[in-house]
Formats: sequence, C-alpha cells, structure tokens
Amino acid sequence: MKHVDVKELFEKAEYYQSKTVTVCGWVRTWRDSKSIAFIELNDGTSLKNLQLVIEKGSVDDNEVRPAMVVGAALKVDGEFIPSERNGYELSVCKIEILGGCPQDYPLQKKHHTLEFLRSIPHLRPRTKFFEAVFAVRSRLAYAIHTYFQEHGYKYVHTPIITGSDCEGAGEMFRVTTQPWNLAAKSEAEYYGGDFFGAKAGLTVSGQLEGEVAAMGLGKIYTFGPTFRAEHSNTTRHAAEFWQIEPEVCFCDLNDIIEIAEDFIKFIIKDVVENCKEEIDFFDERIEKGLKEKLNNVIQSDFGKVTYTQAVKLLKDSKKDFKFPVEWGSDLQTEHERYLTEEYFKKPVFVTDYPADIKAFYMKQNKDNKTVAATDLLVPGIGEIIGCSEREADLEKLKSAMTKRGMQLDAYTEYLDTRKYGSVPHSGFGLGFERIIMYITGVQNIRDTLLYPRTVGSL
Repeated sequence: MKHVDVKELFEKAEYYQSKTVTVCGWVRTWRDSKSIAFIELNDGTSLKNLQLVIEKGSVDDNEVRPAMVVGAALKVDGEFIPSERNGYELSVCKIEILGGCPQDYPLQKKHHTLEFLRSIPHLRPRTKFFEAVFAVRSRLAYAIHTYFQEHGYKYVHTPIITGSDCEGAGEMFRVTTQPWNLAAKSEAEYYGGDFFGAKAGLTVSGQLEGEVAAMGLGKIYTFGPTFRAEHSNTTRHAAEFWQIEPEVCFCDLNDIIEIAEDFIKFIIKDVVENCKEEIDFFDERIEKGLKEKLNNVIQSDFGKVTYTQAVKLLKDSKKDFKFPVEWGSDLQTEHERYLTEEYFKKPVFVTDYPADIKAFYMKQNKDNKTVAATDLLVPGIGEIIGCSEREADLEKLKSAMTKRGMQLDAYTEYLDTRKYGSVPHSGFGLGFERIIMYITGVQNIRDTLLYPRTVGSL
C-alpha cells in the first residue's frame, strides 16, 4: 500500500509540510481528552514517534476508538503540520485499522526490563531499545561489507556444515540424519550410514576454508554464522553468532595489525555518523559517555605491547586481581581492562603470546616459545579481535598439530596450501555481536540477536 515512512517525513519535513500524506505503523501510546485525542505512531523506520492529532468530530468516532489501543496497527491519512512541541505532527482526517490488538498485549507499559523482553523475543523488536539495536546492527553490517569491498577483498561463503573443528576445542554441534535410537556397533558404522558418510558438525569458524580461498584470491573476507556448543552461560557467549574473518596473503603480523586498526576505526566512524539518533539514545539510556568513548577510539593511535611486557605491567601495578598474573597463562578480562582503561587509556594490541595458549595454525616465533599472534583489547570490554600471522612452513605446522594430538590426515587439504606455493599470510576474527555490544554499550549478547541461542535455551 502506498504510504510515506515516518523517517522520510521527518528528514524531508519542509517538502511534506502542509501536504496530505498516508502513514502506517503501530500505536506506541495514546491519550484522550474531551475534544481531542493523541496517538504516538511508530513504523520502525525511526526511533522518533509521529504524533497523530485527532480532533473529535472531524474523524468518525467508530474509527478513533478502536485505534486507541497500544499495539494496534494503523493506516492513517492526514496533514503534516508544524508543531511547537514536536517539531511536526499529523492532523488526522482518516484512520483505518490494519490489525487490532487485544488487552493482553505484553508491551502495554512504556518501560520494560530487558530480562522480561528476553522472554518475548518475537515482540521485543517493537520496543525503542531493540529498534535502536537492530538499526545499528544493520548499519554495522553494511559498513563491514563497504570496508572490505572498497579495499579489494572478495567476499567468500565458507561451509556452514563441516568436518573440521578449526580451533581443536571439540565444541561443535553435531549434524546428522540418523535416528536418535540407531544401534551401531562402532562409531565408524554409525557415521558410515549418515548423510555424508562421515562425522559432520556446524562450523565454529570459517578461517581454515578462508585460508584456502585466499591462497588463490589474494585477500578475502567471510561474514557468516558460526556455532559453538560451549556451556558458558555468560553475558558474552551465545551458541549461534556471526563472525567476520578476513584473510590476507603476502601479509605479516604488523601488516594485519594495521589493517585491523584501520578497519575498526572505519566501521565505528560509519555507525557514529549514520546512526546519530541511535547512538544518542544509547549514550543517554545505556552507557553514559558512550559517544566520547567511541570518538576516542576513532581518534586514537592504538597502543602495542608484547604479552611479556603486558605481564610485567600487570605485576608492577600491584593491583589485587582476582586471577593471578603469571607468564604462560591467558589474560583475563580484568587484566585486559586494566591495560586499556587504566594504563594505556586507549585500545591496545597485545602481541607474541605463548604458543601453548594459542591455536595450532599461528606462526612460531624464533624464540620457540611464542607465536606471532595478537589480541586487540579495547576499553570497556577487553578483547574484541583475535589476530595472527599463520604458520606458512609445512613442517612446523605439522609439528604443532602433532604436538596437540591432531590427526593430520583430517587436514590434508589445509596442509596442501603449505605444500603447494605457501606464502606468508595473516588474518583476524571479529565477533559481530561483540562489536555491536561495544558500539551500543549493551551489556548482554542476548540483546544483540533477534533470537539468541544459549545453553538450555532454543
């Protein structure tokens, strides 16, 4: 049906002023008096509601009464006029009810807790908070694609169903067509009769296949869903999430660090410039000082420190950390936040981690103790990007895999990339929902996804 978006009305107010227009949307709130009624209408295109002004007698009362129901969907004709209080409003001449709404509609109040809204994920996009979250999510995805496309990367789609556990952590969801009660004498017999004739699962990362693509295409990026059957019921973990993973040939660790910094600044700047209304909302309602934090990231030269130096800084701080700081152990969130928020006061790359706490595919440094890996730590959240130069030497890669008890014959195709014309190459992984949390100040990953999948909750 022909109508004008609320966002367009406000953006082109002078053009539409004093014209009769048709709008559609849902009733957010309403109030009534003896001679006049007001309805706040929202169509999802703008955080700002359009106020409908209904003078009694000018519109059939049989149209007005059913329209004054929170949650009802309306089609409205009226004159778009200036308003001293609202900037602009719509003087209504006709109302059509597109979808009525009974009194048990759960979103009757103006404000609901996020915990309550998680219990009705199918309705929560109708709230201002989630309207803002999903607007940022949409724009951020656009900015990510824009960055890579403008820098000559090819977008590749890596398998969602795979036989490869990229990280070797064994946290894959199994994919099968076998009946739940199938009797099998062995694992080989069970999987032999399955759809693929082999054990299959949902991907935990597209990196290994991304490396394969980069070895012929030069530089690529993936942007797709990933899955981890990790029993971590925290505010930062979800079983289904989206991940961005570029892979760049002829690129060492210092090169990929430069790319990662440029990329992060670009996508944050794009959202700040194109989602002003939403960022203002999050700055006011969710995280005071959010705009200042984001602008600081955009304008800062990111810091850089080795893992060994970082451990020394943490020990010298004399801070009473919950988790002890020792060389060889992974940095915890409290350690990462100290480095970014108290010591450097800006984002920082921590490089050259101990090999034993990093993945098998990372390039081994000459000291035989550390690898050419880095994590980008940012104020307010800690690690946001995991990044490394990949091991390009076939024998060193095989040695690292054997040391971890990995079956080399399961990675024949991956090893072939080192056998046939191996080159230095690097890449990083960025959790899409993690960067959304950082840009919006939202504290729980469940509030960045349309339908969050977490342990015990489908």
